[in-house]
Amino acid sequence: MGRRSRVRRLQQQQQQQQRPGSAEDGAEDGGKRSGAGWEGGYPEIVKENKLFEHYYQELKIVPEGEWDQFMDALREPLPATLRITGYKSHAKEILHCLKNKYFKELEDLEVDGQKVEVPQPLSWYPEELAWHTNLSRKILRKSPQLEKFHQFLVSETESGNISRQEAVSMIPPLLLNAHPHHKILDMCAAPGSKTTQLIEMLHADMSVPFPEGFVIANDVDNKRCYLLVHQAKRLGSPCIMVVNHDASCIPRLQVDVNGKKEALFYDRILCDVPCSGDGTMRKNIDVWKKWSTLNSLQLHGLQLRIATRGAEQLVEGGRMVYSTCSLNPIEDEAVIASLLEKSEGALELADVSSELPGLKWMPGLTQWKVMTKDGQWFATWDDVPHSRHTQIRPTMFPPKDPEKSQAMHLERCLRILPHHQNTGGFFVAVLVKKSSMPWNKRPPKLQGESAEPRGPVQPGPADPMGKSVSHPLELESKPAAGISDTEATERAENLENNGNKKDGVCGPPPSKKMKLFGFKEDPFVFIPEDDPLFPPIQKFYALGPSFPKMNLLTRTVEGKRRQLYMVSKELRNVLLNNSERVKVINTGVKVWCRNNSGEEFDCAFRLAQEGIYTLYPFINSRIIIVSMEDVKILLTQENPFFRKLSSEAYSQVKDMAKGSVVLKYEPDPAKPDTLQCPIVLCGWRGKASIRTFVPKNERLHYLRMMGLEVSAEKKKERAVPTSESAASPGAPEDQLSAEQGAE
Repeated sequence: MGRRSRVRRLQQQQQQQQRPGSAEDGAEDGGKRSGAGWEGGYPEIVKENKLFEHYYQELKIVPEGEWDQFMDALREPLPATLRITGYKSHAKEILHCLKNKYFKELEDLEVDGQKVEVPQPLSWYPEELAWHTNLSRKILRKSPQLEKFHQFLVSETESGNISRQEAVSMIPPLLLNAHPHHKILDMCAAPGSKTTQLIEMLHADMSVPFPEGFVIANDVDNKRCYLLVHQAKRLGSPCIMVVNHDASCIPRLQVDVNGKKEALFYDRILCDVPCSGDGTMRKNIDVWKKWSTLNSLQLHGLQLRIATRGAEQLVEGGRMVYSTCSLNPIEDEAVIASLLEKSEGALELADVSSELPGLKWMPGLTQWKVMTKDGQWFATWDDVPHSRHTQIRPTMFPPKDPEKSQAMHLERCLRILPHHQNTGGFFVAVLVKKSSMPWNKRPPKLQGESAEPRGPVQPGPADPMGKSVSHPLELESKPAAGISDTEATERAENLENNGNKKDGVCGPPPSKKMKLFGFKEDPFVFIPEDDPLFPPIQKFYALGPSFPKMNLLTRTVEGKRRQLYMVSKELRNVLLNNSERVKVINTGVKVWCRNNSGEEFDCAFRLAQEGIYTLYPFINSRIIIVSMEDVKILLTQENPFFRKLSSEAYSQVKDMAKGSVVLKYEPDPAKPDTLQCPIVLCGWRGKASIRTFVPKNERLHYLRMMGLEVSAEKKKERAVPTSESAASPGAPEDQLSAEQGAE
């Protein structure tokens, strides 16, 4: 059977290639592909859907006279866009490198008969840090002329210096207007491009290794959480925690404020909900074939529940951004209108029309109708027959009362249409919380204010330390009087867990309280203050007294601790107070790794490149100041002898004890042609040579910034250790190769 189908497929391919004008036919159908269509002979997806056109023409989401342009834009492939990581000190260097090297090489280039336009900055994105091209992702991957540019994009993305992110996806974090002191919740965070933008905002000032704020990034899908971890790890931040929960009932967390446990309310919440995705037709062409209104009708309830849960956890005066990549008002304005209605004035839509100058958008709809998947329309809830009540809900319709509708200011929502600025379709609404939600018994208190118990709380049983164990009420979407049986049970469980719990150990939640799906995570164990592990590290690296050793953690309760991670003190507070309540997938940035032969040296732990920018401000020893030429030698040679370094570097390294070192390059403002951003590298001082412990993509990044392009052949050579490696006994070779491979 398999052979027959292969033969049939080959015959179809031959017929398609022989048919005159087949490439043009494909182009007319909207697909700009070769005459052979999809590789493997799969039929071309026809970019037509009459029901889609009928639905959106009836709703009038597109201005009059622009319908044809709207549909033409949807049939074009989406252009590739990229964003430069803004908080890194070398963002300007990357921008300089892009403009003066890679973009210039694209000038006057033709690919598949299409002239390559020089990439342009997105007019509405600050500081020219986001760019778009007229190249689709497919052309970028397949064209030999663009191979060098594509390699650059892949390598810089891996090392966290750029993000390849769709233009409209960059809008919600910008409108969130986050600052370094904000506590941020990203409710549906995977795959993580928006999360990385939020992390950048926390680290707006690179001189502050531990901002006061943090990002808690959540996703319901366990596997997608690991994609999220990979994205966040590229930025090496101690202020990010990835958790795995259903966003519509994400648990209320609590924190310790001056010895008293209080509910955690977020200053900023990003609510980028699951949606039907009809704004993504340009890249997900399956949507053309599968689109119907049923997806929106089925998702509306979930979207409303997630948005409601977000609003409950927002602090008064806080800002929440609700966004979808759908154009459908059932998923957009209907959710916002329903949320505003049940908030009874606690929430209001913010006017953000002047916050992103240069961005073109359409105001939100104030009137819309609901259509079933077979094309039947309903203008109001009263028109819906009883048999349809399970599929269509009253929250899907616009508010009946014209005054109430006008007071909502739904026109403040933003709908981005593809043909206006050559993007995907998108919807964004910015909500501000004015007071607590009507079903909450107690308004959230801003930091620094005392929080009184909510409602008639019965005194809890005393814990072994003599303090009463309190548990914040879980906020639900309905009023509740006193404490429910479930909460009483949870208190008892809390008491039991607190009695047996080891200090500083944050394990996975017990199975009786929460079903665990996916991989079982190792616990997060904070290093005790009197742990004998720390003094040798402190002495070896001469760590300053301000070093926050309480924030060091490991992932093993017993046995040898191989990796040491670091979190900010605010995340430490969250971890220690919520281990039974939340499933943490990952947090912290790796700062030290154990050497296999570490006991031979004064310190068993070497520095990890991943966390060096967090750790460097506290290190006062083992620092070697190197020149730009030294950096080139260290990154291109496997184990250069000391004598190959500049005399200044040689004099610093020759009398140093063996072990881990910091290599620091300081730019010289008097030489504007040289690299103008500081570089901090981890290295190893061997017997007669020195080496760097830097992942491959990061090496390539630094070399590019210094004007060196490393070819594939050069990379292969580098992978083979030279004879000089013998001069460096005790250097953890196996750990280096593992680090380069894994990172």
